[in-house]
Amino acid sequence: MSSRITFRDGQERQPQALQEIAAHVREQLAGPHATRLRGARRPLFLGIGASYAALALPVELLREQDVAAQRALASEVGPAGRGFDTDLLVGVSQGGRSLETIAAFRELAAVPRVAVLNVAPSPLADLADLGVGLGNQPDSYASTIGFTGTIVALDLLAELIAARPAAADPWRDIAAQVTGVRTTTLDVLASVRERAAGCVAADIVGSGASRASAEEGALLLREVTRMPAAASATRNYLHGEMESAGRTLHVIFGDGREVELARSLSGAGHLTLLVTGTAVEPAADLAVVPLPEAATGARIVLETVVLQELAATLADERGIAIESFVFANDDTKEGGVDPADFAIASPRAQGR
Repeated sequence: MSSRITFRDGQERQPQALQEIAAHVREQLAGPHATRLRGARRPLFLGIGASYAALALPVELLREQDVAAQRALASEVGPAGRGFDTDLLVGVSQGGRSLETIAAFRELAAVPRVAVLNVAPSPLADLADLGVGLGNQPDSYASTIGFTGTIVALDLLAELIAARPAAADPWRDIAAQVTGVRTTTLDVLASVRERAAGCVAADIVGSGASRASAEEGALLLREVTRMPAAASATRNYLHGEMESAGRTLHVIFGDGREVELARSLSGAGHLTLLVTGTAVEPAADLAVVPLPEAATGARIVLETVVLQELAATLADERGIAIESFVFANDDTKEGGVDPADFAIASPRAQGR
């Protein structure tokens, strides 16, 4: 079983943990059971919450290789999995106790099932034909290492399914990249943190694999800062969603149409944070976090690092204790809510 740590501790441990996870997952995928994954043509990826967000990455990577990959909320799988045509089921649940994903595994028992998780043993692992674990890494309740580690695992899993040889190891320098991007983000946020914390809502926008970052970012801002936040696909955002701009923080991921979008929003006086690998000059209402060149999976990790620091910074600015969750729903995890998940109080909460 993994242990709970604070959000800030998760950020500090993350660089080294990701390198450990990459090595651990590679070792598992080199085993004889993993060879059965090669050649799957209709993989279905299932998850809920942050796990569902992460699935935008493997779907994008596999579609680029002409593999008809799909993702769905685990709660959408009904009796006997009717309506889903798949030859490989991949379920993601960091703790392995998400009731919806466990139920979906039971309904699709006739399909080869892979569980990607951090905690083993777990109920989901017991139902899987193959478990791909992160190694029981300590994680925060508003996930840090668990989410980015899942991205690492899903990237390597997609590589195996597509039988795509890696041109270079995308995870070789991840520790240094994560540390560098976090430092850069802190510098950029220093000038906008007070204004950003005063926003009433946030829109987070990206396309392709960056939808994983956008969806996880919206969840983090809701969990950590209690700021209403929504994730949007770039092209959909252009079709009317952006018209609600006003006292809204806009976080944009991307190098293409996203750059013009960020300039349009900031040019109209709306606070915008652009996270990009393209050289863009900041402006009065436009803050820019530059990203180093990286493979797609590593890029999603780096985008998530920016969101983690944004969430932590805004929580501090708003005076919100990161670990002080409001609702403890007892019908989302097998066995109910684990009181240990709420046992860690942030330093700010302890001082109250």
